[in-house]
Amino acid sequence: MNIVLGVSGSVAAYRAADLARELMRAGHSVRVCLTDSAQKFVTAALFEALTGQACLQDTFEEPDRGRMAHIDWARQADIVVVAPATANTIAKIAHGIGDDMLTTLVLATTAPLVVAPAMNPQMYASEATREAMTKLRERATWVVEPTDGDVACGEHGQGKLAAISQIVEAVQTVARRSKQLEGRKVLITSGPTQEPIDDVRFVSNRSSGKMGAALARAALLMGAEVTVVSGPARAALPLQANIVHVRTAQEMLEAGLAHCADANLIIGAAAVADYRPAVRHRGKIRRSAEPTTLELHPNPDIIAEIAKAAPDAITVGFAAEPSRSLDAARDKLARKGLYAIAANDVSRDGIGFDADQNSLRLITLDSPVVFDSGLMSKLGCALWLLDRVAK
Repeated sequence: MNIVLGVSGSVAAYRAADLARELMRAGHSVRVCLTDSAQKFVTAALFEALTGQACLQDTFEEPDRGRMAHIDWARQADIVVVAPATANTIAKIAHGIGDDMLTTLVLATTAPLVVAPAMNPQMYASEATREAMTKLRERATWVVEPTDGDVACGEHGQGKLAAISQIVEAVQTVARRSKQLEGRKVLITSGPTQEPIDDVRFVSNRSSGKMGAALARAALLMGAEVTVVSGPARAALPLQANIVHVRTAQEMLEAGLAHCADANLIIGAAAVADYRPAVRHRGKIRRSAEPTTLELHPNPDIIAEIAKAAPDAITVGFAAEPSRSLDAARDKLARKGLYAIAANDVSRDGIGFDADQNSLRLITLDSPVVFDSGLMSKLGCALWLLDRVAK
């Protein structure tokens, strides 16, 4: 694999030379990018001699004239590793600041990111650093935690760069995960549907589309070719996916059926409106003092119809229920003809609709065990779910 190793300005920068060598021994091609501060401790000549590759330093550096190196390296990287990662570099990556070659490269890449922090223990324990680390984890960054030990300033605590063997193991794990769905086509339905009452009103629900977006990103990180059929959701979908925008349940069904034939894995994460108005009024229904009745007709069962149309695909549904009971989820699993269903209790505060976190319980046809993700970010839940299904 092609690895870009970013080195930032920690005293532990000298250990990046050993890391580069061990990654090469593991069979990877390694190119190194140094921050300005890193160059106070190590040199480009050191890494060029070790790797046999050009080393990037300045934001506007172009080893190949006329080519933007930060874009080329970002596109060519299979994994980006930042080790050691200082508090400054971690904060910039977390908040989308690209003011040097390394942070600009990280912003431009879609490759998985591995970060190994190294800093003073109090700096690592600070609220600002912890918040930045949380942001990185929510984006599926693999963090190799620093160890307890004596650091350069003479203090003792958690802040010492992890062992080189631990960082290499993390890279190998990420490399394996990035190939789990390689060559597979994944179809995901996401977001709410909107069923028009008239030209200004509709029947819908609280779905933000965050879980579907997380599943799309997770599938891409695992090497899949991804198509997302999305209702009008607020969550941003990854640009690398093929996005099909729809509004109503009927439109979602038609788009899903059009893209399911060659799908290997189908995930129904959309929160489809179960009913639609029997009549769509043109214009705007005017308010009056009299009560009004809205007649509703059932919408098609999208994931059941898609599962029937693609019998060779593994189809996974979602069951958002207002309790911990799995009875409704088990009923849906059998009734809809699914391989698995992920249940989540939307009555719990802080998970489910509109939230950034979730907690899933996965039921499959071929196992009596109920797999529990525990409370994680939605991206963490998505990676957990896809890993379970891939196995």
